[in-house]
Amino acid sequence: MSEASILLVDDDDDLRLTLAQGLELAGFAVEAFDHPGAVPERISKSFHGVLVTDIRLPGMDGIALMRTVLEIDPALPVVLITGHGDVSLAVESMKAGAYDFIEKPFATSELEAVVTRAVERRRLVLENRALREQLSGASGLEEQIVGRSPVAIELRKKVAMIAGTDADVLILGDTGAGKEVIARALHETGPRAAKHFVAINCAALPAEIIESELFGHEAGAFTGARDKRIGKLEHAQGGTVFLDEIESMPLDLQAKLLRVIETRSLERLGSNRQVTLDVRFLAASKADLARLSASGGFREDLYYRLNVVTIEVPPLAARREDVPLLLHHLMRKARARYHRDVPELSPAALAALAARDWPGNVRELRNMADRLVLGVVDPAEIGAPLAGDGAGGESLAEQVGAFERNVIQHTLLSHGGRLKPTYEVLGVSRKTLYDKIRRHGLGKFADGENS
Repeated sequence: MSEASILLVDDDDDLRLTLAQGLELAGFAVEAFDHPGAVPERISKSFHGVLVTDIRLPGMDGIALMRTVLEIDPALPVVLITGHGDVSLAVESMKAGAYDFIEKPFATSELEAVVTRAVERRRLVLENRALREQLSGASGLEEQIVGRSPVAIELRKKVAMIAGTDADVLILGDTGAGKEVIARALHETGPRAAKHFVAINCAALPAEIIESELFGHEAGAFTGARDKRIGKLEHAQGGTVFLDEIESMPLDLQAKLLRVIETRSLERLGSNRQVTLDVRFLAASKADLARLSASGGFREDLYYRLNVVTIEVPPLAARREDVPLLLHHLMRKARARYHRDVPELSPAALAALAARDWPGNVRELRNMADRLVLGVVDPAEIGAPLAGDGAGGESLAEQVGAFERNVIQHTLLSHGGRLKPTYEVLGVSRKTLYDKIRRHGLGKFADGENS
């Protein structure tokens, strides 16, 4: 991101010169104007800076100028300079979108403080826009399996490789890691996408009805079976069956399921007629099925039948660099559900969240996204202390290193991988940034051609 620019508009030559010099001494790049005519053409959605304008101007006054630039970008910070008699007008302008106002006479240091806050606000807006643009540019698997870490890239490659086949897949991973997301991606990017995706949580179905739920039944098959019922497997005809927490399925039912998978046919309870099935089976487990099979807790033959292709979904802690992008993705979904705005998060807050252990994985991150969008969690309260609040047992040096890595990665992403604006924003030399990129393995995020 380029150095922040302050557009200063005031028709008082002496005041304009004094304010411009004061802001330049404070480290800002200043463009000064004695009238507002040329200002709107300097404004764009990507403009990194702040407009400071007197209310009383010849021709277009400061209020009209503010309205004009806010039509170009409603998130641009506008600071109004007002005389005593214009205070009520400035207050009304705050309601119309002004960032702040400052009343004459004032010390240059007062304006510097207001502009510093406004520049930081603008930087957050632009960095969050950059993340949203990365998400909006995603399509297909990138929209479903969000992330740019090597882990996320490898997951997308594997899903893309097998989505178009009918191979049965075993998906392994911790609770909340996103096993169903992978299953849905396999279904939605494959030839069965137009048909049903039937998700069955084997742990949630009572043992006494699970067989009827899966296979269906004929009228009179058992007490209370008044009508014929199509089971979930048959309902998925032409589509995909996702058996979640398959380790919870009773052993006797595992034997029947094995036969269905092998023959691609079933019999409803109370019937002798075979129903041919055209379905793809995906199964998921948080348990080590190989070990469970060896101990007799899971049928070994079913394990090997399902284990044609295995996809292992790593915990979120194994791909911390994906947290900022994934969090924005989840906040966008929360915005659609709750009809609330997506809050802006500082780089420090994103880095602190990325450094957490997230024992609940993506599910826990989704809860955080919901709380942020609902306003239950204040983004300003998220900071570095959260980085070590997990139970990972990392040393202080490891936690500091993880925090530094995430700040650098987020800043690189926010600037399209360009090194110059990255080391300028971070306040380090080019050599220092190169060294840190090499040490943290962030070369893939840096654009060497636009350094």
